[in-house]
Amino acid sequence: MRRLRCQAGERAVLSPTSAPTNGAVAAPTLTQDPLPTLSYAAGATKRPVLIPPNWEASAKPQPPAAPAPRAQVPEAALPESRLRIFSGTINQALSEEVVHYLGLDLGSINIKRFADGEIYCQIGESIRGCDVFLIQPTAPPVNDALVELLITIDACRRASARSITAVLPYFGYARADRKTAGRESIAAKLTANILTTAGADRVLTIDLHSAQCVGYFDIPVDHIHGDSVILDYLSSKRIGTGDLVVVSPDVGGVARARAFAKKLNDAPLAIVDKRRSAHNVSEVMNVIGDVRGKVAVLVDDMIDTAGTITNAARVLLAEGAREVFACATHAVFSPPAVERLSSGVFSEVIVTNTIPMSPERNFPELTVLSVANLLGEAIWRVYNSASVQSIRGD
Repeated sequence: MRRLRCQAGERAVLSPTSAPTNGAVAAPTLTQDPLPTLSYAAGATKRPVLIPPNWEASAKPQPPAAPAPRAQVPEAALPESRLRIFSGTINQALSEEVVHYLGLDLGSINIKRFADGEIYCQIGESIRGCDVFLIQPTAPPVNDALVELLITIDACRRASARSITAVLPYFGYARADRKTAGRESIAAKLTANILTTAGADRVLTIDLHSAQCVGYFDIPVDHIHGDSVILDYLSSKRIGTGDLVVVSPDVGGVARARAFAKKLNDAPLAIVDKRRSAHNVSEVMNVIGDVRGKVAVLVDDMIDTAGTITNAARVLLAEGAREVFACATHAVFSPPAVERLSSGVFSEVIVTNTIPMSPERNFPELTVLSVANLLGEAIWRVYNSASVQSIRGD
């Protein structure tokens, strides 16, 4: 074994230039290194004193390290929205407008009917862990629309959707909200039960026939009003406040008409007293309030056969109203509604597109407004757990 003698302040290191070419072990060389040196204080014989080197003088300043660039996350790795919107077959045009407002696309879904009338539904994409919104008004044909919605909800539930919201722009069977005679069913409550049983976690709807239907559900219900769309349109017509009177076509709609009048700068209110002798048959009695020389705006949640609202318009004209407008959110338009509404008693009939409007039900006095933006905003707020109170229209 070779020994190497080093002086104080020196250490043996291997020099890279001293590596032999014949494979022999290279001899170490002496290099100066700023290591601590040992010396003896004056007068001492054995105890060493540690003399540290000047590290600051020997160290070279290093430039600051440049910040590391931000990692570029590939687009495929970014978290995707869990919002999925699907449409039934009843009102696909409205559903397309809703997703256009939200900047999304409708989800892929396959709905078909077999030869015997049975309905088949298959979700065409993965919705595992997604928040699903199904847009389907239970409009005519009411029973087909309802069963289709139930089957679609079941398909989404079995596909492991995280939550399912049934979006019903028009809620059928809402008029069967109470018993008016013995041994009657309350179909509104039954419909609420089967929607919940099918797997719906929430319901979003517009202008229920009666607000008490909200209490029939055991799941959350977001009930918004479509009158804001109609009010904006009426404001664009610049009808003077002093020339306008809001009219309820029956006593049951007074609360709705009063709320509508309040939003029109507290416009005057009138009521048409109506007595019904049978289903879909109405008889107008008299007018409570002053309508002479004014523009009468009849307000209701829906127009079905148009008997109530047409008879009310005739009475208003007989009482001296200058002209009559009919406003309703839901245009059911069961026969003979079109013939009655186009008979010349109305200056304009204003409805929304909660129910699809077929070409054969169109007439010159009809104006159809879209609730797509209202529905889209409500869907976005529900999805983001934000409040919908400001758009409810209360």
